Amino acid sequence: MNSKRAAWRKSSYSGGGGNCVEVSDGLTIAVRDSQQPDLGHLEFPVKEWTAFLTQVKFVDL
Repeated sequence: MNSKRAAWRKSSYSGGGGNCVEVSDGLTIAVRDSQQPDLGHLEFPVKEWTAFLTQVKFVDL
């Protein structure tokens, strides 16, 4: 894990209830399951994460 990482925080897209995603930003963006944080995380370059969020905003769920 990147030692330059900020603290983990709940994603604003998680809504409420038990389905929570946490994110942490630094030199890369890390994502993990807030209910099982010890199982690891995924890291993405900032440019790729920004492109992903841009696309998700246009999806009608």
